[in-house]
Amino acid sequence: MEMEQLLSMGFPDELAAQALAATGGKSTVKATEWILTHKSNSGNPSTVQPKLDRFFHSQEEEEPSKRLKVKPSPQPQNWPSFFLKKHANTHIHEPLYERLRPRTLDQVVGQDHLLAPNSLLRSAIQRNRLPSLLLWGPPGTGKTTIAKAIVNSATSTCYRFVSLSAVTSGVKDVREAVDEARKLRLKSNLTTVLFVDEVHRFNKSQQDSFLPVIEDGSIVFVGATTENPSFHLITPLLSRCRVLTLNPLQPHHLALLLNRAVKDSDKGLMQSVGVQVHVGEDVVEFISNNCDGDARVALNSLEIAAVTAAARLQHGKQKEEEEMDLHPNEEHNVAVVSVDDAKEALQCKHLAYDKAGEEHYNLISALHKSMRGSDADAAIYWLARMLQGGEEPLYIARRLVRFASEDVGLADPSALTQAVSCYQACHFLGMPECNVILAQCVGYLALAPKSVAVYRAIEAAQKAVRESAGHNEGVPLHLRNAPTKLMKEIGYGKGYIYPPDNPTSTQTYMPPSLQGHKFLHWPDRIPSDG
Repeated sequence: MEMEQLLSMGFPDELAAQALAATGGKSTVKATEWILTHKSNSGNPSTVQPKLDRFFHSQEEEEPSKRLKVKPSPQPQNWPSFFLKKHANTHIHEPLYERLRPRTLDQVVGQDHLLAPNSLLRSAIQRNRLPSLLLWGPPGTGKTTIAKAIVNSATSTCYRFVSLSAVTSGVKDVREAVDEARKLRLKSNLTTVLFVDEVHRFNKSQQDSFLPVIEDGSIVFVGATTENPSFHLITPLLSRCRVLTLNPLQPHHLALLLNRAVKDSDKGLMQSVGVQVHVGEDVVEFISNNCDGDARVALNSLEIAAVTAAARLQHGKQKEEEEMDLHPNEEHNVAVVSVDDAKEALQCKHLAYDKAGEEHYNLISALHKSMRGSDADAAIYWLARMLQGGEEPLYIARRLVRFASEDVGLADPSALTQAVSCYQACHFLGMPECNVILAQCVGYLALAPKSVAVYRAIEAAQKAVRESAGHNEGVPLHLRNAPTKLMKEIGYGKGYIYPPDNPTSTQTYMPPSLQGHKFLHWPDRIPSDG
């Protein structure tokens, strides 16, 4: 376990092994201190990560020349001593969700369908045969966490974790990581797990760079994406990876994470605000139900709410001391987080919506199908979801115009007029005033009688044209226009019967090969006597 932790920090395996051997192999902290001391004595700073210096050493150990010269501020004489405590290993700017990130798969909350005892991941880790993976799911569901936890949960120390982000990296970074992975495998038989976050941001040529190194086993590729892989990743990459779908976390999963943050005195809320924090079940329930299954949003909101509560406590203590001139009681130095603090932290309910992504199409599909099913309540709800997520109202109005003909059609021809009027009104007014206009049109279309006869007729006719069911026959001569004398002489328009003058007459309008073929099946259509 100590070896795994040192490797996950980024230390080379040789240096980590030397440190464990020198310190007895039972303490990661001692081994890390040995590495840092060894680095200072050897004068080779390239073997470790510089950012670890400030993690294990306090400010008093820094060289005086590197310290920031800050004018000391007077310390409040009657200030609660709990506010004045400083934790040597506290990362002030490290977010709560990062401090509480699970290290092993057993600590991961949710995603039971992926982490069950006999699941693909568990079996692969047990046999040390990790396949290349694509983790697809909404933000804050544990994609990065699971990727890191896979390496830390391995039964042996045969994996090394390297992380890249497609936002800040390119093919050059990938090649450097692969070259290093190949050298390390030849030297120490370690397999590199190359994790690429936001992999969908790579273009096709950049994604192609992964194909040969996945095939020859140079790396185990693990990609994370919030976008549908079918739309954003190339087919050859999909064929080489196993796609694992992550679901939004349920409220009880988020509640478990929030309670974990409250109870953890080393990495939880106390480290964020410097005082003890009390969070009631009503606060936990409120945050859990208003984050759309995003653990990052939930923990961020809890941390902000705790900071608000701590600031209120600090202000209250200052006011009490000024008015009563009494030393405050240490037992009451607890920041109590209220539901109002949580509401202030969230500002508004978090909505998972991406106007250019899959959720955009999911919601418009839900709106369309609710109207088709004549459920006006559901249709208006999905409309509200789209508007609250920032959808362009004219896009919704255009979809309603299409629906008026596709799903209502001849059953209520005025529906098209309603939809077009809705579009024009939305264009005139814009948001937020046009929300009620969209709702009126959605309600009208949902409650209107439905007919797909026109939709099916045009689909069938286009299919007949595509398949050349008419053998590309020309327009029958009697249906052709004859504006010139020559056209009339060669038979254009000959034999055409003008229906207003002969209402009872019959004539054919289809090409000869399609005589008698029907495309529009309208129930109220009265067949002709002829």
